[in-house]
Amino acid sequence: MKVRVIWKPGAWLSRSEVAHLDPPPRALVDLRSHILWGLDDGARDLAQSLAMLKVAAAHGTTDIVATPRLSSAFHLDPSIAAQRLQQLRANCDDSIRIHSGCDFYFGFGNIRDALANPHKYTINERNYLVVELPDVVVPPATEEILSKLRASGVVPVIAHPERNSVLQRSMERLRAWVSMGCVLQVTARSLSGHFGKIEQHCAWNLLRNGLVHVVASDAHGAIQNPPRLDAAWRLIKHELGEDLASKLLIDNPRAILQGGALGRKPATSALAARAAAQGWSL
Repeated sequence: MKVRVIWKPGAWLSRSEVAHLDPPPRALVDLRSHILWGLDDGARDLAQSLAMLKVAAAHGTTDIVATPRLSSAFHLDPSIAAQRLQQLRANCDDSIRIHSGCDFYFGFGNIRDALANPHKYTINERNYLVVELPDVVVPPATEEILSKLRASGVVPVIAHPERNSVLQRSMERLRAWVSMGCVLQVTARSLSGHFGKIEQHCAWNLLRNGLVHVVASDAHGAIQNPPRLDAAWRLIKHELGEDLASKLLIDNPRAILQGGALGRKPATSALAARAAAQGWSL
């Protein structure tokens, strides 16, 4: 018996199906994770931290940044974070490299400290700082603070704007931040709808408008919210092309680790071609 398969244009696999296809290259770079135990709502102990690293390495990540939260709820002592980072490095194998950083919340004391010590909280003590805004508001002085950080030589990496209910409706405001020199980072699991349909739609809209520079895991555990980027790689590769997947998950985050410059508009010629064919706005 012969079976005849007919392919029809537009017969795309679902995003959940795509997320389980071919493995990504072993070169992924994760700029946000809560792998340092006991400092925030991430890993509880060293064993869980090591389990998270094992998951990340098994799914293609070669470099991961530890970004414990600095907020009103979580006081971050950089010396303790540095000690635990060294302990974590000493207890894991060479399958993955771990880098320093933090999730920086706006607060008067935090901002004053960051402006006085520009590299204290940045990734690898270079010039990129992960900035996390609340999920439901944008502080009124945000633009002024971002401008002051830029003037001090710090590049703000705006974490998961697609999960902020104000920014979901403020594409032009995000464009202005990118024009100011900020970097936008989308959470990997937003792309598959983990946080909800609105967040998913916003994440893909930002991608298609060429506003996203980096995709990161924001991992909090080894099983729930794990440090995996492989599904995001496959989804972006399938829908927007491998060039863009490489830029968002390998090239740009690696440049950030090294304190290098990024292209201001992350959309590629391949993405522009897809946009023209499918009527997207770029």
